[in-house]
Amino acid sequence: MTEEEMKKSPSGVAFPANDRKPTAVSALSTSTSGSRKVVIKSADMKEEMQTEAVNIAVAAFENCSVEKDVAEQIKKQFDKNHGPTWHCIVGKNFGSYVTHETNHFVYFYLESKAVLLFKSG
Repeated sequence: MTEEEMKKSPSGVAFPANDRKPTAVSALSTSTSGSRKVVIKSADMKEEMQTEAVNIAVAAFENCSVEKDVAEQIKKQFDKNHGPTWHCIVGKNFGSYVTHETNHFVYFYLESKAVLLFKSG
């Protein structure tokens, strides 16, 4: 996505046409921070919800210094906004293989930390 196209996007977040392909996003502007590098690695989620997930994660990283607390804050906010049962994993090094509800999965990097968020159950 060109810089011009990113300027047209309301959040400045670019999402792939094919949700299963990694997409590099140079910066994400939010009301709570300057800019952050965001890379959506894999997604089965509507773009608006992906943007919400990234924005909630940015706020969680600003409020918490422990990855477990960041994951808890993201999970609780998604449970509140979209009903139970959401699961969230945050870290620099982990493997996963999960089953999720259709249109309720996103895996992205925020700077050097990975965030896996999905609904199941």
